[in-house]
Amino acid sequence: MALVALGVSGGIGAYKAVEVARLLQKHGHDVRAVMTRSARRFVGSLTFEAITRHPVVTSQFAPGMNADIEHIALASTMNVLVVAPATANIIGKFANGIADDFLSALYLASRAPLLMAPAMNTNMWEHEAVQANVRRLESRGVQFVEPGAGYLACGWVGKGRLAEPDDIVEAVERVLRPASSLAGRRVLVTAGPTLEDLDPVRFIGNRSSGRMGFALAQEAHRRGASVVLVAGPTALEAPAVGDVVHVRSAHEMHRAVLARSEAADVVIMAAAVADYTPAEVSAGKIEKSGRLTLTLNRTPDILAELGAARGDRASPVLVGFAAQTGDPQAAGRRKLVDKHVDLIVANDVTAPGSGFDVETNQVSLISAGGAEALPLMPKIDVARRVLDRVEQLLAARPVATAAR
Repeated sequence: MALVALGVSGGIGAYKAVEVARLLQKHGHDVRAVMTRSARRFVGSLTFEAITRHPVVTSQFAPGMNADIEHIALASTMNVLVVAPATANIIGKFANGIADDFLSALYLASRAPLLMAPAMNTNMWEHEAVQANVRRLESRGVQFVEPGAGYLACGWVGKGRLAEPDDIVEAVERVLRPASSLAGRRVLVTAGPTLEDLDPVRFIGNRSSGRMGFALAQEAHRRGASVVLVAGPTALEAPAVGDVVHVRSAHEMHRAVLARSEAADVVIMAAAVADYTPAEVSAGKIEKSGRLTLTLNRTPDILAELGAARGDRASPVLVGFAAQTGDPQAAGRRKLVDKHVDLIVANDVTAPGSGFDVETNQVSLISAGGAEALPLMPKIDVARRVLDRVEQLLAARPVATAAR
């Protein structure tokens, strides 16, 4: 099905890479192994040759290799580069453009997607230098399979062990999924907070950064959808996804979404829209006094309006978010029914790594078929899982876009 270059760098998790190669072949892929010098201290190259039935590339200076310029040949033909395990060293090389061995040169020479499965000591994984390199690679579109937590080879217990081979191969399959899986579909995504002005100086807002909504818009765009992103005020730069509409208040977001929802096949309400807004906005700065009493009015419930307006029609597919404190699934199930939507993405914002303005999230996907609790993962991976569900919903009830 696909030509997979499997990069193996020097860590104890290299033994799991043998099983990754076998499973990739079981899925019908042609696997070519590329081993660093350090990797061969843990697993012999003959093992991978026996599994893949191909010679293993171990050096860019092997005899006769310059005649074929093999890293260029493989770089131009492979469909995906998978590095498992990915050590702190190889992550740093890739992030900073260092090409001092075959694997790092292969990465620079290729335009194929890259998937990395890190494995290292807990402190190394959490070190700011490593995390900065990971963020730099993610900003270039590199995807990561999060390391697992547990007993490590160094004797520590913590996060850093190589992900299980089944999880790595599943991630490879997601990468290889055609980027046009949402071609012809129109996806509306909201992101970020809304700010409700009190006076020319102050406002009521929330901690939403927009990262989750931006990740969803970016992934929908990657899959070929025509994306409209309605974004509240955020310090982050919005992704280049087509039509980006900037709004400030809940009422502005309400107008922007309702004006565009009729043309959409999918609406994903990831924004943290304010529930209340000041009844009156002062024309001048409210001066300091002993006590200030504010009268707040309820803002429109955009998602509930969309659900009511859709009625019994199949389109658009509606996805809502439920940011809760405490058990998110009970509230998510209520919102699924009350708002007449297809999917609720619920999370507990008090859980470590799952709140606002962080790179990760831990959510439950709640639909009429039940709830699926996902582990903590980068928000771009959450976006992929949400859009996988959206594609299933679209396939179950194809949208007759031209009829609307």
